[in-house]
Amino acid sequence: MGIFLTNAPFAHILMSMGKIQVWAYLCERCGHYWLPHHKELGDKQPEPRVCPKCKSPYWNVPRKNAKAR
Repeated sequence: MGIFLTNAPFAHILMSMGKIQVWAYLCERCGHYWLPHHKELGDKQPEPRVCPKCKSPYWNVPRKNAKAR
């Protein structure tokens, strides 16, 4: 048990939370995912050139062989 700052039951708090859908990029090479951050461009965001983690320019191309990551 923990210390709660409200008297509302935990289940009530979870039911009242809103849900949102966020688009993210996923690297096919290393499995890293990240959120786009070009808010000023709106829907016209350029696709990233490389994965920010492994720096692979082929982040959106699946591997031809099923090699372990």
